Formats: sequence, structure tokens, C-alpha cells
Amino acid sequence: RYGVEIRQRKEHHMSTDLLKARWTQLRGEIKKRWGELTDDEVVQINGERDKLAGLIQERYALTKEEALEQIDRFLEHLNERLDQ
Repeated sequence: RYGVEIRQRKEHHMSTDLLKARWTQLRGEIKKRWGELTDDEVVQINGERDKLAGLIQERYALTKEEALEQIDRFLEHLNERLDQ
């Protein structure tokens, strides 16, 4: 259990770092994935994972945990594409 928590924290940190570092590049991908977000909202998120999660939660009627899981899967998929 402890190892799972450490891995989850590490993955969260990596996804947060990726989101902030590549925010300008990711905005288009984020708009494709979560099309209900407006351009202004995407700009205002400015790489903040919690802000993105809050808007996804609101627009798509998800729990915060579900929104964060979607973000993490999205970033994991992008990371895999970038590593190729």
C-alpha cells in the first residue's frame, strides 16, 4: 500500500510538471479532449492541474477524483507519444 501511494504521488508530480512545462503546446490537445472548455478558460488555466480538474468536473458532471484521473490518463498518453 505504501508503495502504491508513493507511485501515485510521483505520477501526480510528473503530470503536474508536464502540464506546466508544456502548457502552450498542450492547450490545443486539451481543447480537443475536453471540447466543452472555452478558449478563454483554457488560457486562464495556465497549466494548473487543479484548475483544469475543477473545470472538467463542472462541465462534465464528474467528481474531482474522476476529473483528475482523466487528466492523468491524458498526460500519460501524451507522455508515451512524446517518448516515441
